[in-house]
Amino acid sequence: MTPSQENRTSGSNRSQDNHTQGNSRNRNRRRNANRRSFGNDYDRGATVAFFRRWWKVLLVVFVVAAAVSVAASFCVTPRYKSSVILFPTNSNRLSKAITANRYSLDYMDYGIERDCEYTIQILLSQSMEDAVCKRFNLMEHYGISPDDPHKLFKLHEAYRSYVSVKRTEYLGVEVGVLDVDPQYASDIANFIAANYDTLCHQIHRDRAADAFRIMDGVCAELESEIDSISAKGGNGELVSMKRQELAAMQTLRAERKVDLGENASYKFWLDQASPSDKKAYPKRAVIVLLGSLGTLLMCILVLLVADRCRKQEGRR
Repeated sequence: MTPSQENRTSGSNRSQDNHTQGNSRNRNRRRNANRRSFGNDYDRGATVAFFRRWWKVLLVVFVVAAAVSVAASFCVTPRYKSSVILFPTNSNRLSKAITANRYSLDYMDYGIERDCEYTIQILLSQSMEDAVCKRFNLMEHYGISPDDPHKLFKLHEAYRSYVSVKRTEYLGVEVGVLDVDPQYASDIANFIAANYDTLCHQIHRDRAADAFRIMDGVCAELESEIDSISAKGGNGELVSMKRQELAAMQTLRAERKVDLGENASYKFWLDQASPSDKKAYPKRAVIVLLGSLGTLLMCILVLLVADRCRKQEGRR
């Protein structure tokens, strides 16, 4: 083979290699472009074309969804809300504030955050729920059958749904009640606030009764020891110590006696509930807005997925 033929052969091989490499680079560019357009690039024209194509369908769906949402909002039973706001008192015993000489806290003080948490726990207690349900016959009021095997569970769920207790921004406690009857909601809220003192008195009296009984027995024993020592002509210093111990125990017993008989309120009642003249639930505007927009977004998503599937089938 002559040198000129060898040069032509090598030149043609190089051109073929270059052509093959060029085709490979073009395919890589197209593949990368497709990946970028699928993952990152936003095609405004495609979006405009999509809405131009489907705007009639989207409009019909939006109008129908709005109409259905309006009809559904009128099917929901309206409920009225009444609320009570109260501030807990300081949880320290009233007896100490009255009988102790060096007690640093005033029984008229407002409660701190700890007292607010105690108040919320009592207001949410099962004892409070039972008292309210019995007083207002909520099982019948909520339409729960007495023969239902799950009547207590349903009553509890309904009560928790319509009665709320929460702390306010300024360490107060708000009791809110929702009901179909505004007067009923007001009466329940006021009863819960009033019954709070009843539960507190019951808790404190039960505790104070146990302490009073124990201290009364200790005082009787000390008096008996003093009488016995005095009758035997015992040490006067020992008798004096026993009498001091008896005096201290009698002071504590007097405090427990005050706790047994006290009827002081454990709250500062700021606002009493009154019947509301405007429903609090449902918010029809919110129902219509959420229902319409939610349906519209779902329709757009379905159409986008359908277009995407159609394009993929066309490429195949």
